[in-house]
Amino acid sequence: MQVLLGVIFHFIGGFASGSFYIPYKKVKGWHWESYWIVGGLFSWLIVPPVAAYLTIPGFAEIIQGAALPALFATFIFGVLWGIGGLTYGLGVRYLGVSLGSSIILGLCMVFGAIIPAIYYDFSPFPGKDTFSAMVGSTWGLTILAGLIVCVIGIIISGKAGMMKEKELKTAATDPHGAETSVEYKFGLGMFVAIVSGVLSACFNFGLEAGQEMATVANETWKAANPGEGEFLYRNNVIYVVLLWGGLTTNFIWCMILNARNKTFGDYTNKKAPLLKNYLFSALAGTTWFLQFFFYGMGESKLGNGPSSWILHMAFIILVANMWGLILKEWKGVSKKTISTIIIGIIIIILSVLLVGYGNSLHV
Repeated sequence: MQVLLGVIFHFIGGFASGSFYIPYKKVKGWHWESYWIVGGLFSWLIVPPVAAYLTIPGFAEIIQGAALPALFATFIFGVLWGIGGLTYGLGVRYLGVSLGSSIILGLCMVFGAIIPAIYYDFSPFPGKDTFSAMVGSTWGLTILAGLIVCVIGIIISGKAGMMKEKELKTAATDPHGAETSVEYKFGLGMFVAIVSGVLSACFNFGLEAGQEMATVANETWKAANPGEGEFLYRNNVIYVVLLWGGLTTNFIWCMILNARNKTFGDYTNKKAPLLKNYLFSALAGTTWFLQFFFYGMGESKLGNGPSSWILHMAFIILVANMWGLILKEWKGVSKKTISTIIIGIIIIILSVLLVGYGNSLHV
């Protein structure tokens, strides 16, 4: 039952991540950098401490009492994750939407799942599974098999996307819905995609770096609620610090774009529906944060960092592709292309089942 709840929470988080950009499509008269940073202020600055305040008594004291190296590492990983997100667009520009997305998301999944487990082999932490424990057990090998199957699903989905782009020959859009200029440069594109994939995985590294704070929140709650299992919201205290890092990167970049494109006037442009723009941007930003709110709940039920990250990424990819089908982004392509994307989705679903089954075997 715990595993099932964990999978459900990760699905809700993945649904939020795969859907958050839809409110941005309702924003009118603003440039990308303007609505992105307004939504980002909710994602990274406003909503995280509100969520922590509502779920973790004394969260501010936990942060203040944390060791400076842990706080610094968590923040820096947030900064690096922010850079990974910003370089995503370059990977898409030089490789195309589908190939670029597939490589970046695949690398993000693999590195985010495996590197922390390898780290815990050299620096054990209570309650954290090591990579050697995974490869030496049936449950661990099942989870790793699920990771491999998911990467295969991503590759097939990417192939379908490449077929779609070739058949439709229209302006490409990235997974966030922004139009993207594609200039195929394979060598440069691969380099940027690898950098983006590795840095995007830093979000999970940041979660691991901040475990000291989550542990304090978890132990405090368990002492007050004996016999009720693990604390669902323990990760919320980490997000406050981790997302400061993401805010730093994105705020600097958006301000640079505002200055370069002379778009500071967007925020007060009376010709635009300002109230609606702020509300829809706030909704998008809040929805974005909910992915990690539920991620923390899912991880508390599964108790396994690698599998949680795999499920999180798998559900994001799954939901994003589902929205593409629902919104008829695949309209006008051949049956072969439709069949290819459906096969990719089915394989990703299979990977989710494998990871879930692996966790059910974990004692």
